[in-house]
Amino acid sequence: MNSPSRILRVSCLQVTAGNDLDENVQAALELVDQSVAAGANFVLMPENVTMMEWGRKAIIAKAQRETDHKGLAAFQECAQRHGIWIHTGSLSISLDDGRVANRTYVLNDKGEVAAQYDKIHMFDVDLGGGERYAESSTFAPGDKAVVVDLPWGRLGLTICYDLRFPSLYRNLSKAGAEIIAVPSAFTQVTGDAHWHVLLRARAIETGSFIVAPAQTGSHPGDRKTFGHALIIDPWGRVIADVGTEPGFKSAEIDLSQVEKVRKRMPSLSHDRQFEALSEKMTLTAEK
Repeated sequence: MNSPSRILRVSCLQVTAGNDLDENVQAALELVDQSVAAGANFVLMPENVTMMEWGRKAIIAKAQRETDHKGLAAFQECAQRHGIWIHTGSLSISLDDGRVANRTYVLNDKGEVAAQYDKIHMFDVDLGGGERYAESSTFAPGDKAVVVDLPWGRLGLTICYDLRFPSLYRNLSKAGAEIIAVPSAFTQVTGDAHWHVLLRARAIETGSFIVAPAQTGSHPGDRKTFGHALIIDPWGRVIADVGTEPGFKSAEIDLSQVEKVRKRMPSLSHDRQFEALSEKMTLTAEK
C-alpha cells in the first residue's frame, strides 16, 4: 500500500476586511477560487476574515451563532465545491453568555468541520498614541490547545496574539503538529516591530512550517494592520511573503522536511525540569 503524500500546496490569503460581512465573504471566496486555479489543495484565511468591526457593542451585534453563520456556511460550500481543505482564519461566534468567541474552523474537502479552536490569549494592550485594545471585554478566551489531522500531516491551531506565547507552540509541536497556523490581524505598530521575527522564531523553536494569513490596510475605527502574510519553513526561512496588498501566495511544502529538521536540531526532546523562579525569589536575589 502506498504511503499518503506528505507534499501539499498551501495558499495563504491576505485581505482588507471591513464591517460588511457579505463583501468580506465574497472577497475571501474570490481569493480561494484564484488559489485553487493556482493548484492549492489547502487554503488558509486571516483572523476576522468575515468582519473587522470596531467597538464592543458593534462586534457583539454583528457576531453570529455557529449554526447560522453566513460566512461559515459559504466557506463550507466552497470547500465541498472545490474538494479542498479550508482553514477559515477566525470568525466572531455569538455565545450564550453574551460574549463572543474568536473561533477558527478547519473544514475538510467535503465541507465538514474537522476541528475548531477558540483563541486562548486576549489582546489587552496599550500601544500608546491612543491605540488601545481590550479583547477580554468582548471575547471569551479559549482554554484548549488543538491539533487536527490533515491528509498530509498534523496541523496546530493558534490565532494572532497567541504568537507571543511560545509554550503553546511547543505544546502543539510535541503533540505532533508539523504545520502551525497563525491567522492574524497584527497592528501596523506591532507588525512592523515584531511580526517577521516572532513567526520565524516559532518556526525555528518548533521545527514546524508556519502559515500566517493576515489582514492588511485600513479598517473601521482607524485600525491599521500590517499585512505580510507569510509561509515559513521549519528552518525559519520565509518562502512566501504576500506584501502589503490584498492577495495570496502559494507554496508547495513537503512535511518530510519537519522530521529532518527536528533530527538535525532536536531541541523538542531536550527539555529539562528546573526550579522556576517565583516573584518572591526574584526580589530576594535583587537585594
